[in-house]
Amino acid sequence: MTKSITISLIAISLCTSFSLQAQDKPAPAKRFYLKAAGGYFFSVSPGQFPKVGAYDPRETYQTYNTSTGATSVTSDKVLTGSYGAGVRGGLTAGFDINNYVAVELSANYYHSKTNLMTHQVTTAEGSSTVLGSVESHGHVNAIDVAPSIVLNPASKGKLNPYVRIGVVVPVWGRLYIETAGYKASSVTGAPTLLSQVSVQRKEAVKPNMTVGFQGALGVTYKLGNNLSLFLETEYRNVPVQSKSKEVKEYAETLKVINVTNGATVSGPTSRGLNDLSTAERYTDYQTTVNTSSNTPTGVTDPAHPTQTQYKDNNKPANDLKSYINIGGLGLNLGIKFRI
Repeated sequence: MTKSITISLIAISLCTSFSLQAQDKPAPAKRFYLKAAGGYFFSVSPGQFPKVGAYDPRETYQTYNTSTGATSVTSDKVLTGSYGAGVRGGLTAGFDINNYVAVELSANYYHSKTNLMTHQVTTAEGSSTVLGSVESHGHVNAIDVAPSIVLNPASKGKLNPYVRIGVVVPVWGRLYIETAGYKASSVTGAPTLLSQVSVQRKEAVKPNMTVGFQGALGVTYKLGNNLSLFLETEYRNVPVQSKSKEVKEYAETLKVINVTNGATVSGPTSRGLNDLSTAERYTDYQTTVNTSSNTPTGVTDPAHPTQTQYKDNNKPANDLKSYINIGGLGLNLGIKFRI
């Protein structure tokens, strides 16, 4: 992020110098303009996804031995990707300083494509019977403001190329993660019994404030004295780190089955959003997790076997910060109107 800010400041300084040297050039008759654009961005900086609760960002296939209760991993793959791919649309207000330099301020809405963040499948050893399956998918919604400086050669023809450089300041954003499926686990002292927890959950991760970099190369096509079309390719680098998380939706059922015939031995019991403790529902992220952090204790309450116990169940849990990038390389198409 520091590198992006430095590049932006240098570019703005050069552009300002260029503007001062060109003050003797006449400015357009109408110096204010508005732009509306939409486009699609592609990921250019994939990385490993953050954890989803207790689940690592992996696609794992494993087998369960119904006689011994042992679990064996048959396939394991780290899931990678980026939240920089998706659709973006926005409005821009601009002002021509002269025929060569303009300043712009845009407001944009972004919706990323949905990414697979974790996938775990458990089958009975020696058969294709699925005993457990969990999948998590995530996407980002964000709103940002982006001040920039535009340089162009002031072509007198219909086509006018330009370069745009600036920064990106996200003012709102959320990483939404949806998890669905059921997880199988052995029952102590009963190898033929299997505990199945079915879960549907939606979480919202809130980010810390950040500043990113933007740069674009484009061309405008004049349709009239005040109306133009423009097409540009834009690069954005917007690193984001997690601040806090809240579980927005939650539905869970627990039952114990006999794996030899599939019969339900006990349950089902259910838990909803209001049944979660404060620590299960809310998470505050930290750069370092230590002994004073509110982390799981590893102790299971017999009365609530699916409830995670924390050092303090009445306070938000603590976990390590995660990092994602919502920048990418994309194409924008829009219309420009002078006022």
